[in-house]
Order: sequence, then C-alpha cells, then structure tokens
Amino acid sequence: MKSWVIGNWKLNPASLNEVQALVDDLVDGVNTQSSALEACHIMVAPSLLHLAKVDATLRSTRIKLACQDVSALSATSGAYTGDVSAEQLQDLGVQWAIIGHSERRQYFNEQNAILLKKMLNCASQGVGVILCIGESEADFEAGSTTQVLGEQLTIVADFLQQLDAVEADDYIAHKLMIAYEPVWAIGTGKVPSVEEVTTVHQFIRERLQSFNSTLAATPIIYGGSVKPDNAQDFAASEQINGVLVGGAALKADSFIDIAKAFSK
Repeated sequence: MKSWVIGNWKLNPASLNEVQALVDDLVDGVNTQSSALEACHIMVAPSLLHLAKVDATLRSTRIKLACQDVSALSATSGAYTGDVSAEQLQDLGVQWAIIGHSERRQYFNEQNAILLKKMLNCASQGVGVILCIGESEADFEAGSTTQVLGEQLTIVADFLQQLDAVEADDYIAHKLMIAYEPVWAIGTGKVPSVEEVTTVHQFIRERLQSFNSTLAATPIIYGGSVKPDNAQDFAASEQINGVLVGGAALKADSFIDIAKAFSK
C-alpha cells in the first residue's frame, strides 16, 4: 500500500505571502526530490481562506489538496452563513476533507451525528474523507483506548448503512482514510511508541473489517507530534500507512523529510 503523508496547516500561516512562500518551497522540494518520494502520496490541508491560493500553485503538481472542514448542513448550497459545502470544495479542486479532528470535537463539540452528515455530504460530491479518531490522556491512562475508538468508529458502520451498497463499496475502496490521533500526543511532544500505535492500528483495521471486508485495505495513518526524527520509526510498521502532520508541516524541508521516510 502506498503511504500517505498529509500536512494539516490548521490556522497557519497568518498571511498570504507566508502561505505562498510555504507552498512554493514545498513544490520546489518535491520536484527536486521526486525520485525519493515516489512511494508515497503527498497532501496538504491549508485553512479554508487559503485553499484557492494553494490550489492555483498545486494544480500542475502531484501534491494533493485537502480541506480541514466541510459543512454538515448542505452538500451543495443554501442559507448557511459561514459554511463551505462539499460541492464548492470539489469545484475548487479539493480532493479530500479532514473530518472529526480532535480540535473540532473539543472546541465545536462535534460528535458522530454531525460527523456522519459531513461524511455523507462528502460522499455525495466525490470528496474523500480523512476521519480522525483518538482518545484523551485520561482514557489512555484508564486503559480505555479501544473502547473509545470503537465508539468513534461506529460512524463508519452508520455511513455504510446510509449509502447504496455498490456506491458504498466503490467509495470506501478509494475515498476513505482513518487517522488515529491520540489527543494527548497532538502538539504536546508526547509520542506513543511504535508498538503502541501498531497495536491500535491493528484494532482499528479489525473493527473496520467487521463492518465491510473492503475496509481491510483502508489506509490507517498516525498523527501526533510527528517529526523527521521519529518518522522513520513509524514508517517501519506495516500497520502505519502514513502520517497526519501538524507543526512539522509548516516547514517544507521537515515535511519532505517525513515524506521521504515513508517512501523507502
């Protein structure tokens, strides 16, 4: 399975000039080191405000474009102030949407019911879904990781039930990805061991397969304080199909170094 290396820029950089400089550096780096990056997909998720600017630069490159959120209220258009629909994103050239990130769950209280609507809206417009799941530090210390993840993953079963069987099989075979991000590791510098992440990914894959056998091939990526100095360790596990990168994605060199680790 070809690995995925995805940069979530969150609310960064602050200015258009900084965004353009970052994306230019990234494109130059990927073009210069293309042979060392052939074995992985590369994707970035700028803020909504900067999507069009980044898309204009990436259209002629192999770098894919994702968004950090999508409307749950409509897949197309409507009187929903402040929202951006899956149709609008797809029309812009966005191929994937990050859904369920812990920061969205924490600050906007997004739970499965809302996330399911977002997934269905994406599916109706052919936009892929990167579904984020993860446990809190309290859950981890209590040994409740698999219980929490199991509850979060029920959204996938609900998603499949609401799609036509043929449509569902085609979509989940090409347009669904799971990102395991332990909340306690995001931006904290705390990093679970490769063995711990591998065990969790095995659980996720087994749970997905229980919903639909096609999900056995679903990419499961890891996110949480991923840096160039630990990327190679994660890349060594067959259960870790890539990474969702935060802070280290804001420097083209470090992001490319992470991608190279997953291209070997």
